[in-house]
Amino acid sequence: MSTREVVLTRSGPSWVARVRRGSASVLFRPRAVGVSLALFALVLVLFCAGVAAGTRVIPLDDVLSGLAGRADHTTVLTVQQFRLPRVMVAVMVGAALGLSGAVVQAVTRNPIAAPDVLGVTAGASFGGVLVLLALGGTTFGYGGAAAELSQIAVPLGAIAGAFVAAAIVLVVGGSHGGVGTHRTFSTQRVVLVGIICHAAFIGLVHWGLATGDVDQAAKAAVWLVGSLHGRGWEHVTGVATALLVLLPIALLLGRRLNALALGEPSAATLGVPVARTQVGLFVVAFALTGTAAAAAGPVDFVALLAPQIAKRLVRTPGVPLVASALTGSAMVLAADLLARLAIPGVELPVGAVTALVGAPYLLWLVIRSGGTR
Repeated sequence: MSTREVVLTRSGPSWVARVRRGSASVLFRPRAVGVSLALFALVLVLFCAGVAAGTRVIPLDDVLSGLAGRADHTTVLTVQQFRLPRVMVAVMVGAALGLSGAVVQAVTRNPIAAPDVLGVTAGASFGGVLVLLALGGTTFGYGGAAAELSQIAVPLGAIAGAFVAAAIVLVVGGSHGGVGTHRTFSTQRVVLVGIICHAAFIGLVHWGLATGDVDQAAKAAVWLVGSLHGRGWEHVTGVATALLVLLPIALLLGRRLNALALGEPSAATLGVPVARTQVGLFVVAFALTGTAAAAAGPVDFVALLAPQIAKRLVRTPGVPLVASALTGSAMVLAADLLARLAIPGVELPVGAVTALVGAPYLLWLVIRSGGTR
């Protein structure tokens, strides 16, 4: 009969618990688990606040009754059809961006190498705008997106644009060398090429808006501000499907990601197929970025900030994927609340709020890393 043994050891600033039962063992870090649970509780609080807040504040009891369909018709309609899809999109978009930022920063080993800084979000913006200008024959954004356009064309355009931008950054920014015949990446070169790529795609977006049909350009501009206004269940479906597919893949590759964070030579020594793992992780991260942009428009700086905040909260070795995803969700929910409540009668785009917070932090990171990079 197998016996269960719990061994608690010190690892740097944290404790590590290893639970053994017979020949099997499970390793977990209590601080990481505790932080993730606290972040999950914060997301739940912000989720309820997001459903309750608006032009008419709904008491929490009425929110719960509305979710269950037991409130009056107006409350049920407001909660289930208008506010619930919006906060669900905020949760999933934040999780996708936080997770993609954690993956990219770990692979490149650079704290400012988020998808929006590397031009991937700008590429997704161009892809989405291109689809809207070419195929947008129906209302989009504040007037309500056609389900077919929202669920198929725009996400595909955004993801395609994200991959085009990613391919440019990785091919031009990559340099041969390192581990055998594998391609490795110079973080400084990747960031530099990414900034150039970002500027180029933003220029293409502006060119499309300036030369396209006025009505379609106005609809595309609504999507480009990174707003959650008017998001419905059709938007929930697309980003939920992507997360259901990509989140398990990212978690399965988590151990290889931790090895890559040590550097390509160390990862190869540990038996990790470096090139295939890098490509797979970048594919997952950039697909998450494109899907998030398709659902809510380009929401900048969440992918940059969330992994850094999660890492400082967890303070354990390894890449905090779950904590980064939860931090991203909390950030987008909080930014959406601030966007709705900061100025009475005026709703700011959530992308503007995250940019106002993220831009100074990016500048601080650049200054802080300037002496060591």
